[in-house]
Amino acid sequence: MAKGHFSLMCIVCTVVSVVSVALLVGIWTFQFLACAETPAALWENYRLPDNLLPDVYYVTLWPRLQQDDRNLYIFTGNSSVVFRCVKETDLILIHSNKLNLTTADGHLVRLTAVSDAPAPAIRSTWTEVNTQYLVIQLNGKLKAGGSYELFTEFVGELADDLEGFYRSEYFENGVRKVVATSQMHPTHARKTFPCFDEPAMKAVFHITVLHERGTVALSNGIEIETLNTTVDGTAVTITRFEPTQRMSSYLLALVVSDYTNVQSTESTLIRIWARRKAVADGHCAYALNLTGRILQFFEDYYKVPYPLSKSDQIALPDFYFGAMENWGLVTYRETNLFYDPLISSNANKEKTATIISHELAHMWFGNLVTLKWWNEVWLNEGFATCVSFLGADYAEPTWNLKDLIILDNLHKAFAVDALASSRPLSSKEEDITRPEQIIAVFDTISYSKGASVLRMLSDFLTEPVFLQGLKTYLNTFAYKNTVSSDLWDHLQRAVDTNGTVLLPTTVGEIMDRWVLQMGFPVVTINTATGQLSQKHFLLDAQSVVDTPSQFDYEWIVPVNWMKSGVEQTPVWLLERSAFHSEMRTVGGDWVLLNLNLPGYYRVNYDVENWERILNQLNSNSQAVPVINRAQIVDDAFNLSRVKLIPVSLALNTTKFLSKETAYLPWQSALNNLDYFYLMFDQTDVYDSMQVYLRKQVTPLFEHFRNITTDWTEIPDGHTDQYNQVNAIRVACSTGVDGCQNLTAEWFTQWMQHPEQNPIDPNLRSTVYCSAVAAGGTKEWDFAWEMLQTASIASEADKLMSALACTKDTGLLERYYNQHVDYSLDLQ
Repeated sequence: MAKGHFSLMCIVCTVVSVVSVALLVGIWTFQFLACAETPAALWENYRLPDNLLPDVYYVTLWPRLQQDDRNLYIFTGNSSVVFRCVKETDLILIHSNKLNLTTADGHLVRLTAVSDAPAPAIRSTWTEVNTQYLVIQLNGKLKAGGSYELFTEFVGELADDLEGFYRSEYFENGVRKVVATSQMHPTHARKTFPCFDEPAMKAVFHITVLHERGTVALSNGIEIETLNTTVDGTAVTITRFEPTQRMSSYLLALVVSDYTNVQSTESTLIRIWARRKAVADGHCAYALNLTGRILQFFEDYYKVPYPLSKSDQIALPDFYFGAMENWGLVTYRETNLFYDPLISSNANKEKTATIISHELAHMWFGNLVTLKWWNEVWLNEGFATCVSFLGADYAEPTWNLKDLIILDNLHKAFAVDALASSRPLSSKEEDITRPEQIIAVFDTISYSKGASVLRMLSDFLTEPVFLQGLKTYLNTFAYKNTVSSDLWDHLQRAVDTNGTVLLPTTVGEIMDRWVLQMGFPVVTINTATGQLSQKHFLLDAQSVVDTPSQFDYEWIVPVNWMKSGVEQTPVWLLERSAFHSEMRTVGGDWVLLNLNLPGYYRVNYDVENWERILNQLNSNSQAVPVINRAQIVDDAFNLSRVKLIPVSLALNTTKFLSKETAYLPWQSALNNLDYFYLMFDQTDVYDSMQVYLRKQVTPLFEHFRNITTDWTEIPDGHTDQYNQVNAIRVACSTGVDGCQNLTAEWFTQWMQHPEQNPIDPNLRSTVYCSAVAAGGTKEWDFAWEMLQTASIASEADKLMSALACTKDTGLLERYYNQHVDYSLDLQ
């Protein structure tokens, strides 16, 4: 009996176990299938649906520049947006982030109909924190073709986070001043008021600002009404602005401050706003002088008039980007807008010119015509970067700025784009949706590679054809949104109309190779056979490229070239390898590819051709264009890093520098030698490098001593002034006789008369660093004292850098501690 009982229990247990497992599997399967079949709610997506389009906003904001009883700075406001329904829906999604929305009748919004049919009742409202939405569910559907108005009231924090409507602070005459300012780009308008915060959701904005008496309010449009009144017992000024043009929400700008301005009235009112002391000291005069000329240049360049009634530019103490192209009210870091001829260097002046030009270029390309989505942000930023050199060159024609794009952008892009971790210029829309993904694409690829590729495009199309296509593109898509293929189409029409530019295929097919795959090629010519070939260039030849390319990392490459100093007919490399008999050489002939450097690629040669080029550089370097002399050095050093040529060959490209006085080749060489110094620091090779570089730079040092009459004058040329800095910096660091005595003497003169700095502004960074490095505690303490009293940000930057040049570890530790405290005080 005992055995029979045991068997029955086993059977029962087994049956129960099987049933239980089956039940669990069934439940799990049901849940899995249910999850798989249930689509994500629309408010869980980071992109807005396409059923609603905004037409106009009416926004009123009141920033408080004093803390409330909770020690917070806040702003209050209300907003009405009139929108059209293009597809029936019972759901409204509108962006809202970190706003405390006021409840009325149990809901966070009021909805009314603008058209005849009444608006459906609201069922529920709430905010989605992750996707930054205000969600409105309706009891009925909005009708396609109908217009509706959505009203909200809200309170926000005027935080110091540099996003949305935020707070900036500074000290003037010992008094802390507060500025309410804005940075809506790229996704922060939603932090200021509920809005359809995507670039394709263009609308007209009517802005009204309440602000403290004695302050001034600015926005995109000109002020059309100012009224002093009392609201809730507080004396305020109400400023109403003209409606904006139809534009994206990220271009909206608001500032409340006690700033003043300098202005000029030409065809367009131009005002430069800043702290009162900065204006009084003349720091805004250069920006005012530039702005009208650059606006005029771009009107002529685009063949489209500037569409706004005024152009305001304002300098802010705290600002995330270098500048922001808000339409009609451009915001800048102070260091990028201010120029003081007594303090600022030529580099500071150039930076101000190119940044102003960059932002004003956006008034058309980016603001008038706007990208559809952030996956193609390079088209905005790359274009503005490219033409910024043209606008600045027009304003400062003696500077010869156009060639500087090579150092400032091409080489910078090469350094990043030669990594296996790089990315294409254009991404898929679905890959760029979250705010953090959007901000990440504002990088070197978008700005510097974008500029370099567009420069190449303009070159092979020729400038007249490029500008003709650009004109029709801007006129066709004014106040609208586009994708890159729209630009290619208009450029192709210009090519077809012109009839003189011969391309191997369409503009779109050529550009897709450069835009839709990352990286760039190294183009190699074998001058013995005439074979031209290309290969994806990677700084780490062992790295694995995980990103697939539909073009298999092959490009359609325009090749400008010369033979023995004579320019030849350009050719195209359409595949991995091709033969061009005209590129074969005999005797002492040499071939140079990428003449004047329009192409976005590196160049390699057979060893014999390299030797012939080096012989030419050493015997008469002027036969090679200066821009190519710089590129020969940069290509050689980078090719040697991946063992495509010997390091000795790369170093040999610097031999001609002992006879070179031009800035571009020297700066290119120094940039590359910095890498070698980093690699060989603390080794025996370091001393040999110092001896070699001292030998190479001594003639340059003597050249500038002579043309400046023993350092008493300033070189005439813009880039000569840059190269004078190189000459002194390298001469002092390598121990050229007399250099350190020279910089120490200048610094000592300043220490003896702190109120009168005798050091030329161009040389201050180098002299400060050299004097602090060679000096001791006395020199360091003086530099720190001067930092405390610096009245312009660019001078403070130079002093902060110089303090780190000391070789005294005790002073460096002290600097670290004091610098942290100083930075906190600035905040």
